[in-house]
Amino acid sequence: MDFPQALRERRTSRRLSQLDLATRAGTTQRHLSFMESGRSAPGRGMVVRLAESLDLPLRERNELLLSAGYAPVYAETPLDGPALAPVRAAIEHILAGHLPYPAVVVDRRGDVIAANEALALITEGADPRLVGPGTNAYRLALHPDGLAPCILNFAAWARHILERTGHLGELHEELCTYVPDMEVPEQHLGFAVPLHLRTSLGELHLMTTVTTFATAVDVTLAELKLEAFLPADAETAEVLLRARGTGSPQ
Repeated sequence: MDFPQALRERRTSRRLSQLDLATRAGTTQRHLSFMESGRSAPGRGMVVRLAESLDLPLRERNELLLSAGYAPVYAETPLDGPALAPVRAAIEHILAGHLPYPAVVVDRRGDVIAANEALALITEGADPRLVGPGTNAYRLALHPDGLAPCILNFAAWARHILERTGHLGELHEELCTYVPDMEVPEQHLGFAVPLHLRTSLGELHLMTTVTTFATAVDVTLAELKLEAFLPADAETAEVLLRARGTGSPQ
């Protein structure tokens, strides 16, 4: 995809007019129009400003630079490399800090990077091949050998997961095969769907929070997400505390 098309598609997908984007990027609507038509070639600094003004993820900012003929600005460092050793230590510290509540760190595809020990309670009974680093959290959530048999509000939760994974191509198509045609309740809350889960220690009502590394300038780090499962009622909080105290489940 050439730069004019890439810029135009990203602007229109965010429902910005040329004037809106030009104002944000500190240029004129005329100049922006010329860039989108290919009549004007932007400098590297202008491409960076446009990417920032569009609030693009770092990976897409690099792609926009490449389409304009410039080298990527943002590094993509392997997570297991020495440069990100402080990040790995921070992740372990954050995961431990969420105990007794389950928490997991995933990459942009939902592949599990790390998890705390409390996750064992909500993944008990799942096929071990679907659990742990290197597996996929979205697949675990919907697979019939994963969490699906224990999710009491599966229709609503499945809709929630599928809405989050529409950009993942083949993985999304695979996930759709695990979800039968089901009627979503009228009280469906969209992105605010809680997770109702049956476990050996009782039924859990969980709400989720997602944390990102907002100031990251490395693609790998910027794409990591920490998802924590927090109690939505006192009973769930008690179960999670009890599980931590007894070391269950094993």
